Amino acid sequence: MLSDLIGRLNAACARRAPLVALLFTLICVGCVTLSMTCLSVTTDTGKMFSSSLIWRKQLQEMNRLFPQDDNQLVAIIDGRIPEQGRAAARQLTDILSQDHHHFKIVSLPGGDPFYSNHAFLFPDKKNTETLLNSIITAQPFLGTLAGDPSARGLFNSLALIGEGIKAGQGVPDAFDNTLKGFSNSLANSASGHPQDLSWQNLLTGNISDLGSRYQFVVTQPVLDYNSLQPGEAATTAMRQAINSLDLVKSGQVSGTITGQIKLNDEEFSTVAHGMALGLVISLTLVSLWLVLAVKSIRVILPILLTLISGLIITTGFAAIAVQELNLISISFAILFVGIAVDFAIQYSVRFLGQDFPTKTHHLSLQKAITQTGRESGVQILIASLATAAGFLAFTPTNFIGVAQLGLIAGFGMLIAFVCTMTLLPALLSLFRAKLGVHEAGFPALLPLDQQIRHKRKKILGVFGLLAIVGAALLPLLSFDADPLHTKDPNTEGMKALHLLEESPLTTPYFSQVLVPNLTEAQKEADAFSKLPSVHDVLWLGALVPDDQKEKIALIKDAASIILPTITLDHVASAPTTADIRSSAEKAAAQLDSVQDRLSPTLNQIRLTLHKLSTSSDDTLNKTNIALTRFLPEQLSMLRAALNPQPITIGNIPASIRKDYVLPNGEERLTIHPKGQASNTQVLHKFVNELRTVNTNVTGPVIDIFESAHTIVHAFIVAAISALTMILIILFATFRRVLDTCLVMAPLILSSLLTVILIIAVPETLNYANIIALPLLLGVGVSFNVYFVMNWRAGIRNPLTSSTARAVLFSALTTATAFGSLALSGHPGTASMGRLLLMSLGCTLICTLLFVPALLPKRSIDKL
Repeated sequence: MLSDLIGRLNAACARRAPLVALLFTLICVGCVTLSMTCLSVTTDTGKMFSSSLIWRKQLQEMNRLFPQDDNQLVAIIDGRIPEQGRAAARQLTDILSQDHHHFKIVSLPGGDPFYSNHAFLFPDKKNTETLLNSIITAQPFLGTLAGDPSARGLFNSLALIGEGIKAGQGVPDAFDNTLKGFSNSLANSASGHPQDLSWQNLLTGNISDLGSRYQFVVTQPVLDYNSLQPGEAATTAMRQAINSLDLVKSGQVSGTITGQIKLNDEEFSTVAHGMALGLVISLTLVSLWLVLAVKSIRVILPILLTLISGLIITTGFAAIAVQELNLISISFAILFVGIAVDFAIQYSVRFLGQDFPTKTHHLSLQKAITQTGRESGVQILIASLATAAGFLAFTPTNFIGVAQLGLIAGFGMLIAFVCTMTLLPALLSLFRAKLGVHEAGFPALLPLDQQIRHKRKKILGVFGLLAIVGAALLPLLSFDADPLHTKDPNTEGMKALHLLEESPLTTPYFSQVLVPNLTEAQKEADAFSKLPSVHDVLWLGALVPDDQKEKIALIKDAASIILPTITLDHVASAPTTADIRSSAEKAAAQLDSVQDRLSPTLNQIRLTLHKLSTSSDDTLNKTNIALTRFLPEQLSMLRAALNPQPITIGNIPASIRKDYVLPNGEERLTIHPKGQASNTQVLHKFVNELRTVNTNVTGPVIDIFESAHTIVHAFIVAAISALTMILIILFATFRRVLDTCLVMAPLILSSLLTVILIIAVPETLNYANIIALPLLLGVGVSFNVYFVMNWRAGIRNPLTSSTARAVLFSALTTATAFGSLALSGHPGTASMGRLLLMSLGCTLICTLLFVPALLPKRSIDKL
C-alpha cells in the first residue's frame, strides 16, 4: 500500500511538474533569504558542549569572575636581547592604548615597576647571591660607565683594565663572560654590523634565562560581530602597529599575534575556505560521476537541481533550528551532498531501466515514473530513515557540536527523501527524460555473483576472522580531545602558541582553582606544589619571596659597594666622534703594553679597538649607539633594585592583585604542568593528580580532559541509540528477525573493519571526526537495505542488478564529497573526511562482497 501511495505521489508531481517546480523555487528563495539573515557561524570551541555540564559551568564562572582573561588578542614580542623586547613591547603598548576604536583594554604583563624594583628578591637565595657577586665584580667598570655612559666611557674602562694588568692586578674569572659580551659586540660594530649590547645579559649571565624570553602585550579588542571574523580589524591594527616599530623594521625584534580571538578567526577562515572550496569541488565531481551513472543530461540536471534544492531547504531549516553553526555542524552541506545524492541516483537508475532491455513496447514517461516510485520509494524511505537515525542519535547528547550536525543532517535526510519523491519526478517530466538509454545493471558481473555463492563459506570465514580482529583492536582506539590539535598548525596564531608551550611558565595548558581565603590558598598551593606533575603554582602568595630577610641583607651589602659608584650627580656630556676615536686609541695602546699577558678575549678586544680607531665617523657613531643604547636604563633599574622593600601580601599593588584575588577575598591559584601537556598521557596524569588535592579545578586542561569524556560518552550513547532506532525501523519494515539480521550483520562488520583501518593507518579519533562512526551506520544500512529488499523481491544475482550500479555510483559520489573534506586545510575537518572515506570503503566492501555471500543460498535459489 505504501509503495502504491509513493507511486501515485510521483505520478501526481510529474503531471503537475511546472507547479511543483514553482513551489520549490519559492521555498528555496525563502530559505536563502532566511539563511542570509538568521544563520551565523561561531568558532568558539567552548560552545561545542552543553553549558549545563558541571565542568563547563566552572569554566564559565572563572571567566565571569576574571573577565580580563577572556577574548584576548595577544602580541608576542621576541627581541634578540631582553632590552630590545622590553622596549618594543612598551612602544607597542603605548600605540595600542591610544587606539580606542579597536582595543578596549591594553596591558603589559610584567611591566609594573613592582617586578623590576624587587628583581633581586624573586630568584632563590643562591641565584641572588651569584647575581650580586657578578655585579660587584663589574663595579669598577660600572662606576666609570655611570659617569660617562658612552663608548668613550666604555673604552676608558678597558684602558683601566690594561693599567691594572700592568700593575700586576689580574682580571677576575667571573668578569670573563662580561668581557666576551663586549668583545662580540665590538667585533660586530667594527665589521659594519652593529648590534645592540645587552647589559642585562652581561650583568646577570645565565640567571637572565630563568624567566620567559618573550614580552607580551595583552589586549581585549573591540569585536565586530557583523563580520565573519570579529577580531579581524583589531588584528590588522595590531599587525600594523607591530610593523611600525623601528626595532621590528631593523629586524632586531619580531612580533607574532595569537590569543583566543586570533585563533578563532584563523580557524573560521580555514574552515570556511575549505568548506566553500570543498562544496564546489564536491558538486563538480559528483556531476562527473553522474555522467557515468546515468549518461543522460536530461537526468543529470534534474538530479543536481534536486540535490541543490534539498541543500538550500536544509540550510533554511538550520537557520530556524540552530541559528548558529559551529566548526562541526558547518560540514553538513558537504555531508548532505555526499549522502543525499544516493537517493536520487537510486531513483534515477531504476527509472532509466524501466524500458530496458525489452524494446517491443515502450512505457510512457508518466508510467515509468509511477513504476519507479512503486519499486524504489519504500527502499529509499527506509534508507533515509535509517540514515537520519544515524545522525539524530547525537541530538540528545551534551556534545552540542555534533548534536547540531545530527539535527540538521538528520532532518536533511528526510528533506532529501521528500525532494527525491516530489521534485525529482517533476523535473524528470519537465526535462522529458528518455527511458532505456543503457543497461541499468552490470551483466558482466554475473561470474562474480556465481563465484561468491559458490565460495560463500570461505568468504564468510575470512570476514568472520576480520571481525574478530576488529573487536580485539577496539581497546586500542585512542581519542584526542585537544581542540588545538584540530587547528591548522601553520597559521600565525598556532605557531605563536607553540612557542609559548616551550616554557612551563607560558604554556597555554594550565589549571586554575578558586579557594575561599588566603589561608586555604597557602594550604592548597603547598599541596599542589608537592605533586610530581606540577611545575609551579602561581598565586598572590607566590609573589611574596622566600628568605627575604637573608636576601635583603645580601642586597644591602652589595648596595653599599655598588650604589656609591653608580649614583652620581653629574654625567659627562655626549662624546664627539673624535672623543670616541681617541679613547679607542688610548685603550688599544694600554692593552698593547701588556699584550703578552692578555687573555684571548682581551686580546681580541685589543685588535678590535685598533680597527675601530681607524674606522669611519659613521661606524664610530653607530658603535656608540649599539654599545650604550640600553645602558642608562639598566643603571636606573639597578639602582632601584638595590633598594628593595620587603614584600608582603598587603603591599602588592592593586594592579597586580586583581589577577589573583576577588573583592570578596577568594583567591585564584594557577597551576602549570611539568612536561609537554599537549601529550594526552601527560595531561591526564596532571589532571588526575590535581584532583587528589581539589576536585573543583578548572581551566584549559580540565576543559580538554572533560571534553574527551563527554565526547566518548556521547559517541557510545549515539552508537547505541542509532543501532536501536535502525533495528526498530528495519523490524517494522521487514517484520522478520532473519531479514533484520541480514541488514545489521554487514553494518556491524563494516564498523569493525573501520576499527582495523584506524589502528593500521593510524588515525586518531578527535571531537571533529568521531561523528563518522555512527554516521556510517546510517549510510551503510541504506546500501544493505537495497540488497536485502531486492533479495526478498526475488532478484537472484545482486551484483548484476540496477541496485548494484546505483550503490556503486552512490558510493563513488559520496566518497567524492568526503574526499573534499579530507583535502581541507583544517586538520579536524580533514580527519573527518579521512575517517568517512575509510568507513565508506569498508561499507562498500561489505555490501558488494559480504552481503551477497551472506544472503541464504537456498532462499535465493528458490526465488
